[in-house]
Amino acid sequence: MDSPLLFSLIGIFCIGAISIPLAALLSFSFLSKMIELMISLSVGMMLSTSLLHALPEAAEMFGEPDRLFATLLVGLLGFFLLEKLAIMRHSHHHEHDGHHHEHGHDRHEAGASGWMILVGHGFHSFTDGILIAAAFLTNPYLGLITCLAILAHEIPNQVGDFIVLLNAGFSKRRALAYSLCNTISAAIASVIGYCTLEKSHALIPYVLTLASAGFIYIALSDLMPQMQQRTKLRDTIPQVILVAVGIGIIFCLTHLLHHHH
Repeated sequence: MDSPLLFSLIGIFCIGAISIPLAALLSFSFLSKMIELMISLSVGMMLSTSLLHALPEAAEMFGEPDRLFATLLVGLLGFFLLEKLAIMRHSHHHEHDGHHHEHGHDRHEAGASGWMILVGHGFHSFTDGILIAAAFLTNPYLGLITCLAILAHEIPNQVGDFIVLLNAGFSKRRALAYSLCNTISAAIASVIGYCTLEKSHALIPYVLTLASAGFIYIALSDLMPQMQQRTKLRDTIPQVILVAVGIGIIFCLTHLLHHHH
């Protein structure tokens, strides 16, 4: 097995092995403060991975930044539309009913949202697998940094999924089982991504750019608005510190790995 593929699979396994048990522990005990801290940390790591490393790597490989920025624009708008469709699909069930639901309606809706979460997370894991393969094919240090950024985001993301699934009536064991299936989905995607991108290296910059669009969109559209809900100074200071820590982790890792590369 080639090193990039092996490293990709190891990275995916480590993300699942760390994020799933930790997210289960946090969501089953509802330690909301820890979740908020992880969100702030992941914002710093995702933005710095995208803007300081993945996009510059893509530009260096491709040499035509105008096409890559066009790809970035398409990616950002694409993620917006996907999220918009998901929101419209979710809110459609609640329109024009005045919230006077029959007995069991909320349970039914929670169950539907649970399955939507599973499908969405499965797709998300699949794209993560392709991204990790592309990053390791670019170079090992970008692969490692990408895995760390995904891990930082995956923990609060998994926590949110677990809470929805439990509310939807899934047992703890079943929720964990589906999360493990998503890890397997990411591993399969990584193999597919590796086989495709190894034969066509010209696609790698586009994959890195689209993945960066996803990181940037998630950080700015989903995570930062959650942080903005905390308006007190005592909440804001830890947020700013943790965003800086996230950036610092990626910056230091890049510097150290570049030094030894």
